[in-house]
Amino acid sequence: MKFKVPHVYALLFIVIIGAAILTYIIPAGEYDRFTDEETGRTLVDPESFRFVDPEPVGFLDIFEAVQLGMIDAANIVFFIFIVGGAFGIIAGTGAIDAGLGAAVRKLSNKDKVLLIGIIVLFSIGGGTFGMAEETLVFIPIGVMLAKRLGYDAMVGLAVVSLGARVGFGSGLLNPFNVGVAHEIAELPMFSGLQFRIFWYLIFLLVTIVFIMRYAARVKADPSRSALADMEDNDEYEVDESKIPEFTNTHVAVLVAIVVGFAILIYGVFALGWYINEIAAIFLAMGVIAGLIGKLGINGTARSFVKGARDITFGALIVGLARGILVVLEQGLIIDTIIYAGGTWLAVFPAAIAANGMLVFQTLLNVLIPSGSGQAAATMPIMTPISDIAGITRQTAVLAYHYGDTITNLISPTVGTLMASLAIANVPFARYAKWVFPLVLLWLVVGMAAVTSAVVIGYGPF
Repeated sequence: MKFKVPHVYALLFIVIIGAAILTYIIPAGEYDRFTDEETGRTLVDPESFRFVDPEPVGFLDIFEAVQLGMIDAANIVFFIFIVGGAFGIIAGTGAIDAGLGAAVRKLSNKDKVLLIGIIVLFSIGGGTFGMAEETLVFIPIGVMLAKRLGYDAMVGLAVVSLGARVGFGSGLLNPFNVGVAHEIAELPMFSGLQFRIFWYLIFLLVTIVFIMRYAARVKADPSRSALADMEDNDEYEVDESKIPEFTNTHVAVLVAIVVGFAILIYGVFALGWYINEIAAIFLAMGVIAGLIGKLGINGTARSFVKGARDITFGALIVGLARGILVVLEQGLIIDTIIYAGGTWLAVFPAAIAANGMLVFQTLLNVLIPSGSGQAAATMPIMTPISDIAGITRQTAVLAYHYGDTITNLISPTVGTLMASLAIANVPFARYAKWVFPLVLLWLVVGMAAVTSAVVIGYGPF
């Protein structure tokens, strides 16, 4: 019987059960916590740890933890629903499809410029809107374009999928990974942006060079394609005549989005806006785009519901993952784990400890392939551990969101990846062999970024 990787929801519930079992094994312990009057963040007194009487979690408590986790993470869960709904409205206007189609038509004779432009475009989408599942509708267009220009399906898949993953993993203003992690770590929302932009550009450059070198080899000698011996299959191709014309209405929608992000950036960095204000801006941006895009009131509402529905998988993972924390807290073992982890990491130089966090997050991402879900599961533990180990919380967040994305390039548990491969008709084994060098390159760049964050004391704290 062939082994199948359990569904991520099943895996998380198994972890909740495992956490409950650990409350019978790991000694209960507690730290004293206090509020820093200057920053308002909750800190652990590293000298205050003590063992206390055990309070193991019961059978019914395991199931109750799911409900309590959803309640505890409600602000993040609904934030994700609102942002997803807003993007659903914007996608419903057709402005993104039409803009990409216009670029294809105007730059088809400048293939290198076009391919690089598509990578950059989707990386911006990943870094701002957190584009992931939304890229699936663009895979056929990317494949169609690549094949028409003399490349193969792998190139078409890569410029869209890998482009979005560069931006998503680099954080920038991504509400689904950095936004959620900053909320949990009590950091100013989207702080440290300049540092993330610098390393985003390095990740982007590495990815562009990787894709374009392969593309050049394929165009010069099609027999060097990773898919050279596969029978051509055009089932996924898109009729170019069905790509909408780029109209003034689409221009107006894109202008509204740009203005919305300008207001968002100003509010976050000048006015100290946080998760509620950011959700409001995304919602306003979506509603205005829907009305400008002529969706009408009902069409805008339907598009919002569709966008929120499409993001349900990731939103509910956050609440389910928070259930793990609920069990650890009820069983009074989370502080024992923090004490053990912080004491162990404190033995090592800060740079090694921080990279240890990165490797841990990278491996864990195979089991929890959701940026928001992984943040909910790990940041409540990694935040106090980083305090004890002398690593800034901002560096811990950096290690988390890089670790969240590196294995997303190759992990078969990532639903979006497997769907993308199916749409592009690219076998997983061939894709994995092709992309593995890039996975290693991303890991090296990620480690360099985390190390530099330790050296400069990447903050604000």
